[in-house]
Amino acid sequence: MPSPILLVTSLEPAEEAAWRAALVEAMPGETLLGATESGHVESGAAPSAEIAIVANPPPGALAGLPALRWVHSLWAGVDRLVLDETLPPVPVVRLVDPALAGAMAEAVAAAVLHLHRDLPRYAEQQRQGLWRQHAVRPARERHVTLLGMGEMGSAAAKLLQAIGFTVQGWSRSGTARDGVPVLSGPESWARALACTDILVNLLPLTVETRGLLDREAFARLPRGAALVNYGRGAHVVEGDLIEALDAGVLSHAILDVFETEPLPRGHRLWSHPGVTILPHVAAPTTLASAAAIVAATVRAFRETGRVPAGIDRARGY
Repeated sequence: MPSPILLVTSLEPAEEAAWRAALVEAMPGETLLGATESGHVESGAAPSAEIAIVANPPPGALAGLPALRWVHSLWAGVDRLVLDETLPPVPVVRLVDPALAGAMAEAVAAAVLHLHRDLPRYAEQQRQGLWRQHAVRPARERHVTLLGMGEMGSAAAKLLQAIGFTVQGWSRSGTARDGVPVLSGPESWARALACTDILVNLLPLTVETRGLLDREAFARLPRGAALVNYGRGAHVVEGDLIEALDAGVLSHAILDVFETEPLPRGHRLWSHPGVTILPHVAAPTTLASAAAIVAATVRAFRETGRVPAGIDRARGY
């Protein structure tokens, strides 16, 4: 009989129960054990568990598991997981789901079109009772820069190009994707920003990218550019963002992620006229799709004994 699999999360009970049900259905031959309210694994699971399936597990929850061989995250982003200094030195597999990339591409296109067609300005006019039309720029004249050109960035770039936008990417590797020019590294950072009307952040959170979107970065954008942050809240220096919006350096920001989630009541971003707030909904994970991907990875391990390749933990993705 295969060793039990641990499910360790920091989710609300109802959400964790839904994940458990989806995983059990996708892996009928596996035994899925969980954690206690204190974050420790169920009694008897630690000595033999080789696999842990996790969603933002509490720090220290995976320490002291002598048989653990690899960890599968239910999220595409694993920054919180790899920052846990107690995490055993085993491969960490992040969720790579084509459905997730498609959902993110839709969200990026929706945000870019929202900004491109001046919908924040018209919303403000509605509040003022103003009927005033503004000129519409062709999409081809609107330059969009995507920060991060992995699966999600590539899918978003393809959709934006199909709509007609002029698109470029910026990433660590600088590898061109499907005809999209991609700049890379600090030497091209200023050049990428200088020709950007709408900046879309999809980067993973690492030591190098934390606080990347700051006063200096905003100053390099053309005056009146807009920001879409679908990466992580810690990519943006919040005070610098508000300063840039107040000064007209940025025209608007669509924010889906924040350092503290949910965004606290009374937070100054809630009422800022230059900000659109979304409750981390850009690319929600689909339970059935994600569970099937995890199950396939587990099945391959059971059949071959080969531990799947994980992320580069030094880079954080």
